[in-house]
Amino acid sequence: VTVAVLDTGMWYSHNDIKRNMNGQNKIVAEYDAFKGEERHAKDQHGHGTHLTSIIASSQISDNGKVQGIAPNVNLVNVKAFNKNGEGHYADVIRGLNWLVENRDTYNIRVVNLSFSTKPRSHYWDDPINQAVMAAWQAGIVVVASAGNGGPDAMTIGVPGNVPYVITVGAMSDNFSPRDKSDDFLASFSAAGPTVEGFVKPELVAPGGHVLGIMDDGNHSIAKKHPEWVQENDRLYVMSGTSQSAAMVTGAAALLLQAKPWLTPDQVKCQLMSSARPAVNDSGALAYSVFQQGAGMINAYSAVHSDNYDCANQGMDIARDIAGDVHYGGRANLDKDGNYVLMGLEGYMWTDGYMWTDGYMWTDGYMWTDGYMWTDAYMWTNSEDNNNKAIWTDGYMWTDGYMWTDSVEFEDGSSNWGSETASVNTWVDQE
Repeated sequence: VTVAVLDTGMWYSHNDIKRNMNGQNKIVAEYDAFKGEERHAKDQHGHGTHLTSIIASSQISDNGKVQGIAPNVNLVNVKAFNKNGEGHYADVIRGLNWLVENRDTYNIRVVNLSFSTKPRSHYWDDPINQAVMAAWQAGIVVVASAGNGGPDAMTIGVPGNVPYVITVGAMSDNFSPRDKSDDFLASFSAAGPTVEGFVKPELVAPGGHVLGIMDDGNHSIAKKHPEWVQENDRLYVMSGTSQSAAMVTGAAALLLQAKPWLTPDQVKCQLMSSARPAVNDSGALAYSVFQQGAGMINAYSAVHSDNYDCANQGMDIARDIAGDVHYGGRANLDKDGNYVLMGLEGYMWTDGYMWTDGYMWTDGYMWTDGYMWTDAYMWTNSEDNNNKAIWTDGYMWTDGYMWTDSVEFEDGSSNWGSETASVNTWVDQE
């Protein structure tokens, strides 16, 4: 299984990134999207290196455990962001297109996209999203960060707003990794729903004060925030949904190593159906589904899951890409301005599984401009203050937006070539 990281590049000479647990080279290809060439794509920023180490480092910690999630995967390094963490739409799209073209050559099964830009159109009109959908259709699991613009509703960025992909929010262990009772949703973690009414993120994963590889002498982010460089000058602490996405990318790779026949939709189903939502003592959600999705990722349960066909039901990605039909999700506003999911009577939480007759809420409806859904089903989206929640500091939204034909986007959406994207913004450690 090969994992692609489309980011600022990676520190290819670091042995714990370069080699797997058997000492074999695992970087099978590199592509510089700025140059449009297969060549070494050096990381001058540090973001890409940090994420790559979370996904696949073979480093052994002091307690004898491997630091990376999937240390024996192969890696493809695609550089589309510069030393400042910035890139143009054209660079990102060029990198994504190269991945699709070389998918079979290098057995690329997963790509990590830990960057974000503000949506300027519906998901189907955005050129980055179109390239992302093409990657999904080609058999590449796309894992995208939710973005660091939370906690407000409707802050999911491009490409995390693509309904097909796996979008990931962040949680923190509150600096007490052995005590799960004080874990909480990170305040910076972007939340859904999307303009088209899809629930986002699909999952949450650890994204607070995550340790990863960094070169403090050559990576600009370590120079800008030197206080988080660790003692040996080769490890660094960062927080963000970027790190959370890398966790899920590693889990997806493990899943495909165990079950190489899975399609992207099936990988999404298994990861979501095995996740565990944060609930309070009364069993109600400690956070809205628009903040935590299906819940905390559980890689072990995903590998042992027997659920296959519960994600992206009712959507035809080929027709979506062709422009024949587009989709809207179940989310809407009720008459009181609360975010709701519609048509889910009988929808129940049972042991962390989110099912209605074996059918998950990642399905879509054909999009019709100005169409208003009715018969909404209200979700519990706040913690009971009389009980101690498993995850604390939940947020409740009442101010809302309507996603009809009156939705307005910023001018400039037709000039996509000059539009920019960036790796997720720096946030304080949580």
